[in-house]
Amino acid sequence: MDSEAGTTPRAVAANSAGTPDGLSHAAIYDVEASDPRSSLIDRTGVPPEDLRQIAAVMEALAGLRDAEQRLSQASRRYMRLNETDMRALHYLIVCANRNLVSTPSGIAHHLGISTAATTKLLDRLENGGHIHRAPHPTDRRALAITITPETRHAAMETVGRQQAKRFYAAARLSREERDLVIRFLADMTDEITLRDEPWLTQTAD
Repeated sequence: MDSEAGTTPRAVAANSAGTPDGLSHAAIYDVEASDPRSSLIDRTGVPPEDLRQIAAVMEALAGLRDAEQRLSQASRRYMRLNETDMRALHYLIVCANRNLVSTPSGIAHHLGISTAATTKLLDRLENGGHIHRAPHPTDRRALAITITPETRHAAMETVGRQQAKRFYAAARLSREERDLVIRFLADMTDEITLRDEPWLTQTAD
């Protein structure tokens, strides 16, 4: 095709798409673009309009993931903690809200980390003034872990308040719509859950 003086067809395509490479953000989630030969997805009998709508769903999910990642990164910078530390603090806040005694073993189980890793995490949080260790009220073999009032306030009034806004999006749905979303998310989680995939046992070069 003809192009403007000083440009190439590729450059014109890039300009028309509004991106440097001529690939729109939405196209990233188009199944035709990602899997043109149907080697990953059997879409036999799926109408084009349904494929477009499915791509829109995938793009919306990606937008949610991006927003969550940006919030997580901002919260870690603000609190000067890593992701595992933040998850541990959230666990401590929920335990306190439910009048439960938090223990190192409970934290390790929640985070899926070893006892040694949990000890290092608690040392780091205690040195930073974020938690207190104390004797367990009923089990002399265990410790009780509590979050400091200052850290709890900082976490709740910044990250916690922002995360809590997700409630309003769910509240705006009807009960039937929420049931549908729950089923969809549970079904998608089941589909992508790692099980016995052969490639998991292979070591990357």
